[in-house]
Amino acid sequence: MASNRPSQKIDVAAALQRFGDQFRGLNPNDPSAWPSVPRYALCLAVTALVLVALWFAWLTNSNDELENERSKEVALKADYQKKVAQAANLELLKKQREQVQQYVTLLEKQLPSKAEMDALLSDINQAGLGRSLQFELFRPGQVSVKDYYAELPIAVRVTGRYHDMGAFAADVAGLSRIVTLNNISVTPQKDKDVLTMDATARTYRYLDDDERAAQKRASAPKAKK
Repeated sequence: MASNRPSQKIDVAAALQRFGDQFRGLNPNDPSAWPSVPRYALCLAVTALVLVALWFAWLTNSNDELENERSKEVALKADYQKKVAQAANLELLKKQREQVQQYVTLLEKQLPSKAEMDALLSDINQAGLGRSLQFELFRPGQVSVKDYYAELPIAVRVTGRYHDMGAFAADVAGLSRIVTLNNISVTPQKDKDVLTMDATARTYRYLDDDERAAQKRASAPKAKK
């Protein structure tokens, strides 16, 4: 038994030497000419490097996806909180909507219809006559049609006393329909107590169904462009 141990040590040493000799004198430009052990070792090393590179690439992509999902999570939470707040205030929003609708209806009532314009012009004229003013000019201008209403300017020139003119302006402001006085110019006459006021009274009315339809047809080509 003792005589076999030296031979085993010599064989292992020789095998290790032969193994190491295969890695000496290798041509890096021609791996195909290498002995089998270096070739296999090279293949294993290349495979390991590829696996490591793929692993890091996968981790990088996974990290990007994770950050994207986290961003989505934050956005979804914010959207959820916003909708929860809206749902909690739904009844309040409904009441506010009703109040706005009532306010709009009230404003629409202050705008005369096309058929009521003559009566409104008569009211403006009567407001001046009721204050002892003399109308030298009362000329309705060209109607200007807007998106939801029509505007009628009226050139007005009245002569009378200062306080009567102030009362006339207050009466016009107090009409049930919306009338504004613009571009007011007051000039004295020879009689110091008499003044002449030039102004543009503007009144407004809502559009009837035909006018609204015409407005929609007129704005349709612009919308397409």
